Amino acid sequence: MDSRNNRESEAQQNKGKNAEVGEKTSPAILHFFRSGWYRIWNGNPPGTILLLFGLFVGLIMSVPIIYVVWRSMFAGADRWMRLLDERIPQLLWNTFSLTFAVTVSAVILGVSLAWIVVRTNIPGRKLWQWLLALPLVIPPYVGAVTYIIVFGPSGWVRDIWRDTTWLANIGDYPLNIYSFWGVFFVLTMFTYPYVFLIASASLRKMNRNYEEVARSQGLTASQVFWKVNLPFLRPAIGAGAILVSLYVLSDFGAIAMLRYVTFTAAIYFQRAGFDTAAASVLSLVLILLTVIILWIEARTRKKSKYYQTANTFRPPDILSLGKWKVITVIYVSLVFFLSVILPISVLVYWSYIGIGMGAIDERFFGFAWNSLQVSGFAAILCMLLALPIIYLKSRYPSVISTVIDRLSYGGYALPGVIVALGMVFIFNNHIPALYNTFYMIALAFVVRFLPQAMQAGEASLSLVSPRIDEAARSLGYPPWKVMLKVILPSILPGVLAGGALVFVSSIKELPATLMLRPPGFDTLAVRVYFEASEALYHLAAPSALIIILVSCIPLRYLLKKY
Repeated sequence: MDSRNNRESEAQQNKGKNAEVGEKTSPAILHFFRSGWYRIWNGNPPGTILLLFGLFVGLIMSVPIIYVVWRSMFAGADRWMRLLDERIPQLLWNTFSLTFAVTVSAVILGVSLAWIVVRTNIPGRKLWQWLLALPLVIPPYVGAVTYIIVFGPSGWVRDIWRDTTWLANIGDYPLNIYSFWGVFFVLTMFTYPYVFLIASASLRKMNRNYEEVARSQGLTASQVFWKVNLPFLRPAIGAGAILVSLYVLSDFGAIAMLRYVTFTAAIYFQRAGFDTAAASVLSLVLILLTVIILWIEARTRKKSKYYQTANTFRPPDILSLGKWKVITVIYVSLVFFLSVILPISVLVYWSYIGIGMGAIDERFFGFAWNSLQVSGFAAILCMLLALPIIYLKSRYPSVISTVIDRLSYGGYALPGVIVALGMVFIFNNHIPALYNTFYMIALAFVVRFLPQAMQAGEASLSLVSPRIDEAARSLGYPPWKVMLKVILPSILPGVLAGGALVFVSSIKELPATLMLRPPGFDTLAVRVYFEASEALYHLAAPSALIIILVSCIPLRYLLKKY
């Protein structure tokens, strides 16, 4: 009995010692982890709900790309060697040469037009600032359709050439729109506004004090441009050039319609032939090309930084064109005619014929409804998902929020065919219930265009003082409730503007829709592609015209921004 009591007493003593050790060590361990967690968030960690939601969004944005990379690494050495020997070198040459040529031409065109409109006394300066930005609302594949109608082997110009005796005597019709030069011309005409808008904004903000100093040293107007203005324009030129080059890398519609093969077209056709392993290999190469271009741009930007340090801002002088006024007006008018007047006139002409032949029927409205449905759903999703990411980045800066933000931009820098390929792999293998539904298309649009909603919302959030958040938190609101009840009403116009940008980009998106659409689910963009490919222009034109009209919605926002 005594021994039993002694054992119980000893057990209680040991238990008390263990508890004492636990009381000493557990708070220390908890303090270590808690202090590390607080250091990550600079002493201001977000709530669990807000953080989990942000991590969930970052995961959605990154999984398709990770899956494509993973799949390509297990495509097999034979397939890699066959593609490296036969396809990849030619695709590299086609893609790089086209990207380089279009980017250089778009930069020259955009900078020259921006200089003329902002810095000279060309008649109608204010009007030209709007008119020269209009090509941005015309998708290049729609522009390709119009140029095929006008300059194609059965086009209007070819008919004029054949019916004009002296032209027919010269020889056969010389223009071949289905060539490198045809693709180069079409993409240049509809991508130069990226450079034009950004360069125009920089020229308007340039201080004329530097130019006056240069002129006082005896420099001419052209020397001032090359030695003073151009260095200040380099960041704007770089930003515009990277937008143009990434667009050319990702374009599918215009390239496919003009029968020129680059990586995006090759990936689409490999997927259409059910060779997903080869498509993933080509996708990985295209991802590497995109990363290289982004790296080159970042390095160039670091090496060429210029700052305006004058305390008083004086807007630049307006230069007189003098004897060059007529030539300048002809130049600007020619660009506007080729990039806006000609395409829209062709579409209006064929739409008029199409309406007369009954093109606007129940079938057409079905395509329009499908476009509105999937684009609207994608816009709503983007507005909902962008809010926690920009709120985390702005109010809770840390390594974690930065990683989430970078992951969210991943899909925006990659072509739609790669995003679509990743969605096919994921939904077909892991979420078959949503495979072949319009929800898969909408999610692909979210991966592609979420950064547009983030940029618009972030611009509005930067104008809201963090003291408002602090006041709401002092009343006991958790971070997610502060975001929804306090911040969202304040930045709602910016969030809606971002949703409008996503809606317009989604309604124009072609490759992702082509690859992911369920049977019988055609959108306006898809019908433009198929009907134009079969030369049914009276059916393609009304859909293309609707896309352009809808795309005009965010133009005011863009012009106000730049």
